[in-house]
Amino acid sequence: MTDDALSAEQREREEALVETVVASFADAPDDRLREIMQALTRHLHAFVRDVRLTEAEWNAGIEFLTAAGHITDDRRQEFILLSDVLGISMQTVAVNNEAYLDATEATVFGPFFVTDAPFVENGGDIAGGAPGQPCWVEGTVTDTEGRPVAGARIEVWEADEDGFYDVQYADDRIAGRAHLLTDEEGRYSFWGLTPTPYPIPADGPVGALLAAVNRSPMRASHLHFLVDAPGLRTLVTHIFVRGDELLASDSVFGVKESLVMDFDEQPPGTPTPDGRVLADTAWSRTRFDIVLAPEHV
Repeated sequence: MTDDALSAEQREREEALVETVVASFADAPDDRLREIMQALTRHLHAFVRDVRLTEAEWNAGIEFLTAAGHITDDRRQEFILLSDVLGISMQTVAVNNEAYLDATEATVFGPFFVTDAPFVENGGDIAGGAPGQPCWVEGTVTDTEGRPVAGARIEVWEADEDGFYDVQYADDRIAGRAHLLTDEEGRYSFWGLTPTPYPIPADGPVGALLAAVNRSPMRASHLHFLVDAPGLRTLVTHIFVRGDELLASDSVFGVKESLVMDFDEQPPGTPTPDGRVLADTAWSRTRFDIVLAPEHV
């Protein structure tokens, strides 16, 4: 039923409820909280009225959110997954990271970041024994004026070749993650793993939702970065593997063309940048030069 098909009395009744609920937040002492709650109320009520939501459908929604809460724990955040697959995470990223000159684009944070990741020196290995093809990653961190940023903290994390992050295992391993600092010239480098595609956790309510709408849970191959330096905007981003067939269908809408990089495969025995011996193992290398925007732009 469209809004035009409603009787004047029904339309008036629904609109009156919206205004009553909006007004209930009028005395909120925090201006921003009042703005958010009133706008949220208007949008939610508009959704209910637009699709003429049934009580059974609303109850199904409550059950879905309850299930998301039950499966969430200190290792799994189902609500972040929900935000990701609805594109809300990426929209929030877009709103909060306005384009500025040639600053590196941001993308989704994801549910697998862990604080206090181990420190590695430049050239160190973040894999921690995780299975996968070795990958040499190097680059610089500069500001938008081209000045090197010394001492920038770079957090990196990724899944292993089986598609799992360390926190998805039950043995408390720490692998595929670390933090490092740029040198005086803003340079950084480390050994990681060549990124491979993997599905987001699909054994919970978000996975059931994707299956119901015939959407894939697969993420394009990527490596996470969080870069922080005083006076500059903190950057949360990924880099993606050029040629990955999932670039156009990433389940969380995180791919941006500027973040797609060449991961050049090297045959076994090819000399490595730091002298590491990989006589019997193919490896890859990539370069990711990071540009940070000013903190306040």
